[in-house]
Parts: sequence; C-alpha cells; structure tokens
Amino acid sequence: MKKVTKLLAALILIFTVAAIALVPVKAYASDGGESAYEVVENGDTNFHLSTTAMKGIAAAIAIAIPAALGALGMGIATAKSTEGISRQPEASGKIQGLWMLGMVFIETLVIYALVVTILIVFVL
Repeated sequence: MKKVTKLLAALILIFTVAAIALVPVKAYASDGGESAYEVVENGDTNFHLSTTAMKGIAAAIAIAIPAALGALGMGIATAKSTEGISRQPEASGKIQGLWMLGMVFIETLVIYALVVTILIVFVL
C-alpha cells in the first residue's frame, strides 16, 4: 500500500508540473498578429497549431518531465541517505559522498534537459 501511495503521489506531481508548464504555451504561441491556431473557414474542424505553439508545448514537456522526475529522485535519495546515516552514523562520510555524487548526476540530467529546451525555443 505504501508503494501505491508513493506512486500515486509521484504521478500527481508529474501531471501537476506538466500542467503548470503548459500554461505559458499561449505566450510562446503568439508571433505578433499570428494566432495560436488557424481557423479554416471551409468547414475543416481539425485543430491546427502554429509552429511556435508546437515549439512551446515541446519545450514545456522537455523541461517539465526531467525536472519533476529529478526532484522526485533527489527527494528519495535524500530520504534514503538520511535514513542510512541514522542507522550507521559511523558511515556518514561515505554516505554523504555518494549522496552528493548522485545529486550531481541528477542535476546534470536536468541541466541537459534545460539545454535541449533552450535549443527548441531559440534554434529550431
């Protein structure tokens, strides 16, 4: 039951972050007078996103998922390292070093996601 609760909390966190990240899509979508979507007057009911709007959505997804999962991973790593130090205080130096190395790897992943997001917005 505990794992199900953690999984549910993680999913809620991911979807909340994704929803918050998709809010500014409208700001990315406007290029002066261009609309975020094209309205076709010949009866076409399909929704057509502009290229800028698609870039905004891609950028939001590209940063939201790694940031949310990175934060979740950091929280779990911190909890487990704190638990390990409380069980074996004499091993706190080794645990702290490994914890810091894990944090660096997680942050590196999030920074790579940020670089990809910047490339999506400004280069593509």
